[in-house]
Amino acid sequence: MASEITPTVTVAGAGIFGLACAWELLRRGQPARVVEAARIGAGASGGHVGALAPHAPENWNAKKQVQLEALIGAEAWWAEVAQAGGVDPGYARTGRIQPVAPGTEARMAERIAAARAHWPGWAAMALTDSPDAALVPVSDSGLWLVDRLTARISPRRACAALAAAIRARGGIIEEGSTTQGPAIWATGWAGLASFGGGGVKGQSALLAQAVPDAPQVFADGIHIVPHGDGTVAIGSTSERDVADLGTDAQLDALIAKARALCPALADAPVVDRWAGIRPRAKSRAPIVGPWPDRPGHYVANGGFKIGLAMAPACAGMLADLILERRDTIPEGFRVPDPRAGG
Repeated sequence: MASEITPTVTVAGAGIFGLACAWELLRRGQPARVVEAARIGAGASGGHVGALAPHAPENWNAKKQVQLEALIGAEAWWAEVAQAGGVDPGYARTGRIQPVAPGTEARMAERIAAARAHWPGWAAMALTDSPDAALVPVSDSGLWLVDRLTARISPRRACAALAAAIRARGGIIEEGSTTQGPAIWATGWAGLASFGGGGVKGQSALLAQAVPDAPQVFADGIHIVPHGDGTVAIGSTSERDVADLGTDAQLDALIAKARALCPALADAPVVDRWAGIRPRAKSRAPIVGPWPDRPGHYVANGGFKIGLAMAPACAGMLADLILERRDTIPEGFRVPDPRAGG
């Protein structure tokens, strides 16, 4: 297996996808090095939110199944990372609470039935009129949808934990470095240009509020995610037209909206603001696998809004292919051939 492969596999990019790929190779016995043009977590992986939240369980498909399996396996995967490198990635399965809009109760019942059909029993999606949570979003219907599958991770700490695990296992990380040779290309939004994808700007904020065990909130398109270090992350905007890479009034509006949704955050001070470009593939699903017409080159990119949840799964697919010649990549995740056009 690993002994049949080139002695060291190079991974280009030290965001969550690149680091996860390097770690997955190393944990299976394959030497790996990461080259990063800037610094660890310099791109979208340097944000705040870290919501490991499932897709809605209706209209089930292969992408949702892969994400579900990744969410189920995340606890053990991140525990191994933490043990190997001695750095806590901030992972916890704390669940999620969502307000139910008036008149949508029947649709929520269908969603609960779909979750029962596809999710494990312990994930337990349900309706409640008396949520027991430190952060409860305003609900005009007096009902909330809760689940136990949703988890959280701290993006920056996750990158630091992976970097520590990689180095502890003998891997190399070279910041301020690039490569032209065969590699796993996990280079974020700029690396998607060859495949018809690109980037979407997002902004997020970090508030000082210590509710580390509270379920995260998803309401009106906003993620409100309590972390274990006494902060709560709020995000994010989704901006196709990028005027600049800084934070602006759109983030101020997002923070105000989050405070209105969760009055318990009204007085929590903002301690950090972030803006970055998230990699969005043309298909909206991650793209994983061999780079067409470039022997020895592979791609792991396009995490977009689910990159933190999907990184371990995508890394596993590539490790299966590179080390064992097993193709476990779902059809919808395959790297498009840039020569095909369209």
